[in-house]
Amino acid sequence: AGANALRVVLSGGDRWTKNDATDVANIISLCKANKLICMLEDHDTTGYGEQSGAVTLDTAANYWVSLASVLKGQEDYVQINIGNEPYGNTASVNAGWASDTSAAIKKIRAAGLHHNIVVDAPSWGQDWAGIMRDNAATVAAADPDANTLFSVHMYGVYNNASTITTYLDAFKSKNLPLVIGEFGNMHSDGDPDEDTIMSEAVKRGIGYYGWSWSGNGGGVEYLDMVTSFNPSQLTTWGTRIF
Repeated sequence: AGANALRVVLSGGDRWTKNDATDVANIISLCKANKLICMLEDHDTTGYGEQSGAVTLDTAANYWVSLASVLKGQEDYVQINIGNEPYGNTASVNAGWASDTSAAIKKIRAAGLHHNIVVDAPSWGQDWAGIMRDNAATVAAADPDANTLFSVHMYGVYNNASTITTYLDAFKSKNLPLVIGEFGNMHSDGDPDEDTIMSEAVKRGIGYYGWSWSGNGGGVEYLDMVTSFNPSQLTTWGTRIF
């Protein structure tokens, strides 16, 4: 389809079937064979503090450490996205985003993993309260490798051009790297401005990842780019992004 990178959902076994080292090694091999940079993410953290069963970033860091044997040597091909949307909208919990993220980065580095590390924003990845934006410099400074990439997920909060450009400008002004780690063309919390998201990313030379290839449930099936994992059955969203 012409993509150059792929974000892959994994589980450490806390909420879903565990993707063990053998499985992850195979995923990396498939990505390399298809000339795709592989952003691996632990989905178990999704909505911590608000969603039942979600785990901490520290637990996610332990998962990455457990995969060290298959991750080492793949630094040119793999990004480690510590945890997907690691906090919901609970303000008291989100207040720990910077310290928790910094500690997770340090644990991963201490295990000898020197990959690009990707960290998601709180508030279901959308950072509508600006917690990641305001604390990104502190987290960046916590990485001894100085190789942390910040990821915002743009859904209903980003429903107009000015909101999108203001957020992107904030990271540019801080000289900190940002990726749009997820977005869609519609969502239950509002209508994302996907045209501006894509055009601004291209104009600025930053990356974007649409969500997602296939398999969405729970009423957000419209986020599937293809129907039933069939690459020959592009949806409206799939046609738009590819």
